[in-house]
Amino acid sequence: MASLLAVLAVMVNAQWADFHVIPQPQQVAVTTGARPFVLDRSVEVVTSVADESMQRNAQFLRQYVAQTSGITLSGGGRRCIVLRCDLTDRNPEAYCLRVTCDTVEINGASSAGVFHGLNTLRKALPAGVWQRVALPCGAVYDYPRFAYRGAHLDVCRHFFTVDEVKTFIDMLALHGINNFHWHLTDDQGWRIEIKRYPRLTQVGAWRDSTVIGRNSGRWNKERHGGFYTQEEAREVVRYAAERHINVIPEIEMPGHTQAVLASYPELGCTGGPYGVWTCWGVTPKVLCPGNDDTFTFIRNVLNEVMDVFPSPIIGIGGDECPKDRWRVCSKCQARIRKEGLTAQGGISPEAQLQGLITHFASEVITARGRAPMGWDEILECDVPQQAVVLSWRGQEGAVDGARRGNRVILSPTSHMYFDYYQSRDTEREPYAFGGYIPVQKVYDFEAVPESLSPEQAELVMGCQANLWTEYIETFSHVQYMELPRMAALCETQWTMPERKDYSSFLSRLPRLLAHYRLLGYNYARHVCE
Repeated sequence: MASLLAVLAVMVNAQWADFHVIPQPQQVAVTTGARPFVLDRSVEVVTSVADESMQRNAQFLRQYVAQTSGITLSGGGRRCIVLRCDLTDRNPEAYCLRVTCDTVEINGASSAGVFHGLNTLRKALPAGVWQRVALPCGAVYDYPRFAYRGAHLDVCRHFFTVDEVKTFIDMLALHGINNFHWHLTDDQGWRIEIKRYPRLTQVGAWRDSTVIGRNSGRWNKERHGGFYTQEEAREVVRYAAERHINVIPEIEMPGHTQAVLASYPELGCTGGPYGVWTCWGVTPKVLCPGNDDTFTFIRNVLNEVMDVFPSPIIGIGGDECPKDRWRVCSKCQARIRKEGLTAQGGISPEAQLQGLITHFASEVITARGRAPMGWDEILECDVPQQAVVLSWRGQEGAVDGARRGNRVILSPTSHMYFDYYQSRDTEREPYAFGGYIPVQKVYDFEAVPESLSPEQAELVMGCQANLWTEYIETFSHVQYMELPRMAALCETQWTMPERKDYSSFLSRLPRLLAHYRLLGYNYARHVCE
């Protein structure tokens, strides 16, 4: 009876946490009737090991609790939150969160697992300013379904500051996403400093105007651009790594390179003149594979990029490369003859030129112990075994790649393009690329194609959402296009299919939306309506 009265007293005087969060953990067991753990300022955070990563996790937990509930964990009481890192589990990102009336223990199979556990605790807390929060006794055992959980941001069509990129990384951390695909180069702007080629940022990072709307034939005549120094990029990498997020840089080749040609016109088939492109879409002005200097440029740029980014995966693009100029370029045709390239299986000699570039870039990357990653067009020729295939034109690229023995990531336009509209009522929506991908469609996506054998399915690393920014000029607009679709994405990436339930997701979403509001994130309200 005394125990029941104590529980009732806590219920009256405290807000309650709820461990049914997003993403839905694999197992949640709550002990009914037990006296809860009371989170207040007297609680102390302790770690079982003193390494830097675990100490940082402890600091994140203090920061998140203060940010979410207004409670500053000062210690001095008998109750504590213990962070451990000795959980034995096959999944390196697994964690177990146990709550008793006196102790909360978060034990991870790695420091990343501990971080995921403290993030679950963070999201279980009610957002607001409270003196105490009651945590129900019980246990959460959890691990992600996919090792690769990605989100992509294009900073070429519109540039975003280092602080805005860091906020994007914070959004990923909140949703358990562990790979940030940073699209750094394109026709409309080159965004990363390359010391060996200074004109890439002196010239290629800036365009004199930007087309209005969808290539309307009218321009705004305002100079737009910017770039990240190598030190700024390293700062972003460090910031992400502290939150257990890997940063994958993407350097487009051989197409989507008009900003390169504007900077170094000798790398094109015609020698120019070229300008940083002010329109959207696909331009025929691409790198010249008949020119030896093109391969020297690729090698030098990729090596500098790998000096800055420790990522085990390096993006090399490979999508949407027109071959028109190559068909009439004497240097390209000479290269075709020198390499003995002939039409094979419906693949033209010019298409095989792109294969030469893909293989060359892959060799540069694998020589440094990394793996290249390209969009599914790289499958149009023989693709290196080490290459990771990003399947964006449906699931076919993933199926083809996995059957060839390549690792694959699902990122189809049908479900994973967050620059598409979230509502059919487009007149009331911010300007977007087109299409229609509501929250439920993201949630319902299954990343493992049914046609794959069990062995081939093991090559599916995970899935990724992409945000292209032709029509997204502000970071507030970035957030609006991402949220709350990112919540649906993270549950698709994290939770086992048999545990997914859209009605349950909607019931858990309001608490996460309260966190968005607390953090000042701009998000779409369609699901709320």
